[in-house]
Amino acid sequence: MIFTMDIGNTNIKTGLFQGKELVRYWRLSTNRSSTSDEYGMLVTNLFRSAGLSPDQVTGIMLSSVVPPVNFTIEHMCNDYFGIAPKFVVPGVKTGINIQYDNPRALGSDRICNAVAVQAFYGAPCIFIDFGTATTFGVVDEKGAFVGGCICPGIKLASEALVRGTSKLPNFELVKPDSVIGKNTITNLQAGMIYGYVGQVEYLIKKMKREIGRDDAVVVATGGMARMIASETRVIDQIDGLLTLKGLRLIYERNAEG
Repeated sequence: MIFTMDIGNTNIKTGLFQGKELVRYWRLSTNRSSTSDEYGMLVTNLFRSAGLSPDQVTGIMLSSVVPPVNFTIEHMCNDYFGIAPKFVVPGVKTGINIQYDNPRALGSDRICNAVAVQAFYGAPCIFIDFGTATTFGVVDEKGAFVGGCICPGIKLASEALVRGTSKLPNFELVKPDSVIGKNTITNLQAGMIYGYVGQVEYLIKKMKREIGRDDAVVVATGGMARMIASETRVIDQIDGLLTLKGLRLIYERNAEG
């Protein structure tokens, strides 16, 4: 089985694949102060709770946008799985043409998403990853990653709004009944959620216009994908496993060589 880990700023998403089939999926908190043993005990306990053994893992593929955690996770993989993990780094075979000014600067999670949408949804395609940051990426009709844009994630933006003001209170990110709020909390919720929907719709519209393809499929992933998708018709598909699927594909493409 192949164990995949998508290390993000807030969470680590993990997937265990048997061939193309996802056997188990877990989410962990990204903790920069955790040791390799702490991560190792947590992951192996999750395996055992599912009736699985770390010995069943034959390969590990990692994507990380948190460099300080990489050394710790690498040691965890070596110590608890007996396997040196592979990272999505420059030089790894992806199977797609990355048309970025500096391909080495492109986040590994975005590379995984581009690989997965091209393989599972075809081209042209636009993907949105609603994480700590919200990232947009475009795969053109030839299957090449041609770029995208990055925005503050909706949770990050809401936290920054409260921290940067003196009188605005903390609020829960839930969708209010109306965009016209009657109190401070619903005003904040409406502005943040409906305003974010408007941002997504505008960016998708602009991207489709720039590539000249109104028929480009739009795929969303990440924690807030369903909430945003419920308020707009510009998102065609929701795939919460998009990045992990891309990791599996990249592992296989490198194993072949």
